Amino acid sequence: MKNEAEMNSYPEIGLYIDGKWRKTVKDAPILNPATEEEIGRLPIADISDLEDALQAARKGFDIWRQTPPRKRSDIILKAAALMRERQEEIAQSITAEHGKPLAQARLEVIRGCEFFEWDAAEAMRLYGRVIPSAPGQKISVHHYPIGIVAAFSPWNFPMSQPARKIAGALASGCSVILKAAEETPAGVVHIVKAFEDAGLPAGVLNLVFGIPAEISAFLIPQPDIRLVALTGSTIVGRQLTELAAQSDTRVLMELGGHAPVIVCEDTNIEQAARSSAIRKYRNSGQVCTSPTRFFVHESIYDAFLENFLACAQGIKMGNGTEEGIDMGPVANHRRIPTLKALVEDAFEKGADLLLGGHRRDGAGYFFEPTVLANVPDNARVMQEEPFGPIAIINPFKSLDEAIKKANSVPYGLAGYAFTNRADYIDQLTDNIEVGNFSINTLEASLPETPFGGVKSSGYGREGGSEGLDNYLTIKNVWHSINIS
Repeated sequence: MKNEAEMNSYPEIGLYIDGKWRKTVKDAPILNPATEEEIGRLPIADISDLEDALQAARKGFDIWRQTPPRKRSDIILKAAALMRERQEEIAQSITAEHGKPLAQARLEVIRGCEFFEWDAAEAMRLYGRVIPSAPGQKISVHHYPIGIVAAFSPWNFPMSQPARKIAGALASGCSVILKAAEETPAGVVHIVKAFEDAGLPAGVLNLVFGIPAEISAFLIPQPDIRLVALTGSTIVGRQLTELAAQSDTRVLMELGGHAPVIVCEDTNIEQAARSSAIRKYRNSGQVCTSPTRFFVHESIYDAFLENFLACAQGIKMGNGTEEGIDMGPVANHRRIPTLKALVEDAFEKGADLLLGGHRRDGAGYFFEPTVLANVPDNARVMQEEPFGPIAIINPFKSLDEAIKKANSVPYGLAGYAFTNRADYIDQLTDNIEVGNFSINTLEASLPETPFGGVKSSGYGREGGSEGLDNYLTIKNVWHSINIS
């Protein structure tokens, strides 16, 4: 049952199709992961709902593609301003359904708004170009919105992740059908309400929830779907890419990661260790760019480990609505056995379990901040993204060795290093196989920077001047004044 505070803050969840909210015959419980109590009901779309969403998106695209970029930008900015005004309400909903500390939820709302604000400005800069040519000839390049976007967003950032998809699609002049995460639906419901209040035409933005495989199997093969945009696991990304390939539909994939952190011997050990521990356990480690595999030079290994452990031991875990909480629960019950199995496998293969490794007793999906040291290469956690509060800390002898270990996984989303040596920075920048590389900071992206991965971490970019390219088609126009 909902408690009184949750009843006052958690929104009613519905599908949003053709500018109207709707309920469904089937629904499912939405649980607070910190208490395991039901806080709402999730509508489950059926095929008729999806057919209606597709029809609405067709109508919405016809309207939105003809809407001047300035007006598109104004509506997006108005919706973002409304979300900023509603920051506390949205953050309370995110904490209730996801479990992250309220302070982190507030920051997520602002980050989501920044995505909208950046892409709204980019909507005014969808420039083409004129190519110099012979007299009597004029060659120009034009950009057009690609069409209807089928977008899929994950549960780890209930508001800012769907914001990325919606912002790019709307700024480019596309309509969108978004299937957001069933575990954390309120964040995107607040987004849709803001756009509704900002005057977005009906059909431009449509929201559905349901059985993921059924929704993707229906939407992706539809001829009117011109782009499939996913943030999710590599496994799901491959499945959706294969499905899209059958109809030659373009894809934008931001997939899994297993971020390395190379800590060189010249760094400030205490600061690097503290920064690493704080960022590792942010969002309970449920971040695709989360620093996870720490490779530390052997000369500073013991000191780094000592400082990291001291900070990790001070992480306060609990309900995100309480004051002073650093880390909430993992988002759902499925994460617990997965994390436990990875820890047990590493320990059995010879790793040192220095902290955590267990679920906390009592209600809620709380998994302790965990530190594994001297983890052998054949442990599963060295190759599989844990997507939870597990840190791996191993020593290295040379930078070449560290780079080789960093690149040894199939993922390449984000990577980090702590060093002030120019030669190290040059070698790391050129050789770490990731789409986002950060030095002396564990920030991976901003709205104004392109974000995406290499290898099995996906393709395409969100953010930056490159971020709208995925949502556009290119037309070359060659005009000859005389018939030739």
